[in-house]
Amino acid sequence: MTAEERLLRDTAREFAARELAPTAAERDEAERFDRTIFSRMAELGLSGAPLPESVGGAGFSYLGWTLVMEELGAADMASAVMLSVHILSQYPVVTFGTAAQHEDWLTPMLAGEALGAFCLTEPHAGSDAAALRTHASRIDEAGEELPADAPADAVAEYRLHGTKIWISNAPEADRYLVFATIDPAKGPKGITAFLVEKGTPGFGFGAHERKMGIRACPAAELIFDGAVVPASRRLGEEGQGYRIALSALAEGRISIAAACVGIGRSALEQAAAYLHQRTAFGAPLAELQGLRFMVAEMAREVASARALTHEAARAKDRGEAIGELSSLAKWTASDAAMRVATDAVQLFGGSGYSRETGIERLMRDAKGAQIYEGTNQIHREIVAGEVLKRARG
Repeated sequence: MTAEERLLRDTAREFAARELAPTAAERDEAERFDRTIFSRMAELGLSGAPLPESVGGAGFSYLGWTLVMEELGAADMASAVMLSVHILSQYPVVTFGTAAQHEDWLTPMLAGEALGAFCLTEPHAGSDAAALRTHASRIDEAGEELPADAPADAVAEYRLHGTKIWISNAPEADRYLVFATIDPAKGPKGITAFLVEKGTPGFGFGAHERKMGIRACPAAELIFDGAVVPASRRLGEEGQGYRIALSALAEGRISIAAACVGIGRSALEQAAAYLHQRTAFGAPLAELQGLRFMVAEMAREVASARALTHEAARAKDRGEAIGELSSLAKWTASDAAMRVATDAVQLFGGSGYSRETGIERLMRDAKGAQIYEGTNQIHREIVAGEVLKRARG
């Protein structure tokens, strides 16, 4: 860990203790999103921390970013997810965007003036993202719909029709990276990415998800009813959307893995402290071997998840392929967070089952991480595919 990374970690830890932890339980209970938290994150430069300086980001290493996410996840997973999704929605614009899009789209997001959302999931397209049905009609300058074989440079605008669900940060986000198909018959090769602003006519919001965990980070349905998107707001080329979506998910999975390490660490630390405070049968619980062994196993889970997450981050920093490692990290860390948080509830006993202590919130938050950013069953498929491909030669 470099001196800069250590400073980044310590700054994030102090911020999380001061700004997130005191209100985390109340915001979770009320399902209340606090926009001022995002603004204060931006004041520290976190709204663009791992993005390159060439586009206005802070240029921190991805290992440094995982240190930030662990600290945020330990204090409040909802705020960690909100920021992670904001960063996730910017990565494709950095990689595939034009200079004009960097200036126009990214600048307010990097400054924390605009909150981002990543819009892929649909009612019939969750893990099978290539099956999305949101459609983008190609419209010429006369306002007429173009045939499928018309060249892309004849397109003046696109009109979006369809629905997205489980979109984190919606409806509070200002800028939405939306994936739609220009031709369902083409499957993944028809998927195209679009930059859509909140307030665009024909773009609105439906149901607000009532979630088990991360309740202070909103998630909502998006409804597109002829929303007009200028051709200048298409990201990348037509048909490049599926590749664009997948390109960003690996970074997002490492980020979520780090936040899950934070959940596990928080659960471990709070449970260990409680075992010293609580007495039974004439002695502190910390002296009971069965409970001590549980703590040791929890510590192993957290340390293993952290090591794998950091290795994935270092691989990204080295410019290596991270598809397999990011899946390993996200799957391992979210499973570890769930096991450790569940054990913490058990060690707290009735107090852990109560919403008053906040321990059960860690367990609820951890459960979601086993599902979003690719279910852990999908990550098993990804890892198995890579291992078997190497074996085939």
